[in-house]
Order: sequence, then C-alpha cells, then structure tokens
Amino acid sequence: MSKRVDMTNGTLGDKIIKYTIPLAITGILQQLFNAADVAVVGRFSGKEAMAAVGGNAPVIGLLVNLFVGVSLGSNVFLAKSIGQKNKAQVSKAVHTSVIVAVLGGIFLTILGELFAPNVVEMLDVPQEVFPLAVKYLRIYLLGMPVILLYNFESAIFRSCGNTKMPLIALIISGVLNVILNLCFVLGLGMDVDGVATATVIANLVSSAILFISLLKTELVVKIQFSKLRVHTDVLVQILKIGIPAGVQGMVFSFANIIIQSAVNSLGTTVMAASSAAYNLEIFAYYIMNSFGQACTTFVGQNYGAGKNDRCKRVLSLCLLQSALGTFVICALILLFSSQLLRIFNTDPDVIRAGQIRLQYIFFAYIFSFAQETMSGYLRGFGVSFIPAACSVIGVCGVRLTWIFTVFRMTPSFQTIMQVYPLSLFVTAVATLVVMLIIKPSKRYVIHSA
Repeated sequence: MSKRVDMTNGTLGDKIIKYTIPLAITGILQQLFNAADVAVVGRFSGKEAMAAVGGNAPVIGLLVNLFVGVSLGSNVFLAKSIGQKNKAQVSKAVHTSVIVAVLGGIFLTILGELFAPNVVEMLDVPQEVFPLAVKYLRIYLLGMPVILLYNFESAIFRSCGNTKMPLIALIISGVLNVILNLCFVLGLGMDVDGVATATVIANLVSSAILFISLLKTELVVKIQFSKLRVHTDVLVQILKIGIPAGVQGMVFSFANIIIQSAVNSLGTTVMAASSAAYNLEIFAYYIMNSFGQACTTFVGQNYGAGKNDRCKRVLSLCLLQSALGTFVICALILLFSSQLLRIFNTDPDVIRAGQIRLQYIFFAYIFSFAQETMSGYLRGFGVSFIPAACSVIGVCGVRLTWIFTVFRMTPSFQTIMQVYPLSLFVTAVATLVVMLIIKPSKRYVIHSA
C-alpha cells in the first residue's frame, strides 16, 4: 500500500507507465478466469461446453457493467477528493462503495437466477448448447456479490495510486482458478459447472484479500466496520459519474448480445471460434482500457489539486503510450494467432474463423484506443454523460442498425465483423469533436461534494 504513485507532482510519463502496467496485467488476469474456463472445457468437454461458456460473456457483461460503471464513479470521486486532501470525503466514499458493491451483487444474483433461462434463450443458443449455457450462468451468478466487491475495492486502490494490490490478489486467485478448473473437470468429471464453481471461488479469494488489506492499511482509504454505511450526499456524487458510465457499459453489452445472437445463428463452430478469439483480443483491449483508467485517475487527482494544465499533458501521454502498447500486443497476437487459438480448440474450422475475427477486431482497435483515452480524460473532470452518449449512438446505434439491415441481407461471419471498425470509428470521431468543443480543462472548475 505504501508504494503508490504520486500523480500530482513530478514527471508524468514514467508514472503513467508504472500505474498502468499492473492495471493492465490485472485486467488480463481477470480475463484469464474466463480464458481458463474456455480452454479447459474446450479441450476436455467439447466445443458445445466451450460455446456455452463463451456465449454467456455478453450476458454477464450486461449484468455487471452497471455496477462496474458505478465503481468508476467511486474512482473519480475518490481521486478528486484525494487531490483536494479531503480525508472526510474519502472515508465516506470508501465505506459507501463497499456497501453498494455487496448490495448490488446480491440484487444481480437474485435477478439473474430468476431470469437465467429467459436470458440465454434470447441469445438464440443452439439446442445442444442451451442446457450447458443455463447451468454455467446460474452458478456464475452466485458469485456476483464478491465479483462486484472486488471491482469496487480495486477502484479504491486505483484512486490513491496503488494498482499493485489488485494485481497481487488476482495472481493468487488466478492460479487457484486454473488449479480448481483442472481438479473439477479432470478429477471430478464435471463440465461447465466445474469451471463456473472455480471462478466463483477464485473471485471470493481475490475480494477477501483486498478487503483484509483495506482493513489493515493506515492510509486514508482504510475500512472500519463501524463506519460501513451509505452516505447519501457522497452516493449522489458517485452516481452522477457512475450511472452514465454504467448505462454506457450496459448498452454496449446489449449491442454485443444482439451481435452474439447473430453469431450463434451461424452455428456451433462459429460460436466456438468467436469465443476463442474474444479471449485473445481482450488482452489488447485491457491495454487500451488501462490507459483510459489511468487517464481518468491522473486527471481526477490533478483536477482536484487545481492543476488543469497537467491534466492536458496526461491526455497526450496516455494517447501516445496507449497507441504503442496496443499496436505491439495486436501484432504479436496476429503473428501467433494459429498457435494461440489452438490452445482453446484444435478444429481447423474454428481456428480459421477465429483468425477472421481477430483481423477485423484489431483493425477496429485503431479507433478504439483513442476513444477509450478521450473518454477517460472527460470522466476525470466528472464529465460522464457525454462519452456515454457518444458510445450509445456510435456503438449501439450503428451495430444494431447493421445487424438488422446489412446482416439480414448478407448473413455471414465477415458481415458481422465489419460492424466493429465502423462503429468504433463513428464513436471515436464523435468523442473527439465533443472534447474539442467543451474543452474541459478550461471550462470545468472544482465543486465540493
């Protein structure tokens, strides 16, 4: 906890890298929970089980993203309060965030268990995959309270410049997840229920590690049981930032559910290929996303400290570093795509279709890295509605229109994939135009919560 990044003083470039690398690795390890699930069932239970696990990703994202957005609101509010050196507000935000995470997780568990079969049915899952997909989703949903708690705890650590503790927690729980996957599937003969159970246990461990760390720290983000309550004034400020971000994530996931349904209509082989490719492309996404989160937190703290010129330097550096990091990881994955896809499934048809997806998605990332960073910059100033609106129009609007028009006329996997670069191009341009118009570093001033 003591090795945190001082965001408001000194050089920026090296500190952004120092902050972002553990954050990116943490995101990748989170994805490895799913990748390990897909790889184990793909190798030892067949492509139907693999398709069931991968096909649930958009649904899980839809359920989780609202509260992940709220955790982003916590991150921004905490970063600004730390920059202002307002210890009372920091303490209120920390304890409010923990309660919101647990209650939100319980709500999602109950809601998801009630409607799991209906949600899977909406995905147009093939009949041979349907029972496995429902079983995986029901077990996964039991872990929602600890999954959301981990995300909020990570936001607390990020806000004070510490991205290493979430990484340590994920390394421990990630290794545990892989071991449990093999024990349950190979040792006990389970299929999707085994990998789902392993994921829930691993998330429980990671959230417990961070909670204990927050109990023991002497920093301002320390948790005390006697202070665990919802502070309405702070919650309102968090929700002003978090709700638009969460709705953006939900709408994004809804659009992906429609796309997943289109993918599912093309058969089990395409489903399996899309699932395998997703578990590779997401590594590059987490590079971009981490620089976006770094931009949010660095801007938030410097904005709170009244250093708006420093905020603009953060944006420039994050754009440059994100572009370089994204290019390198995409190039490496494409170079070794055949070998990497074979980790999940050895079917030649699955591998060929997976390579098609990777090529289209990585072309789209040319626009995505800029959009992620610019959105992070705006959120650092507390401007959350505008990037959310740009994404809703550019991502959801374009993708839904494409699926219900172009795909219906030409129903192929390539047709589906073409919508990714188009939609992300529209979103990036819209975000850039809005950012240039409002000029947040000059327009927005600090308001106390």
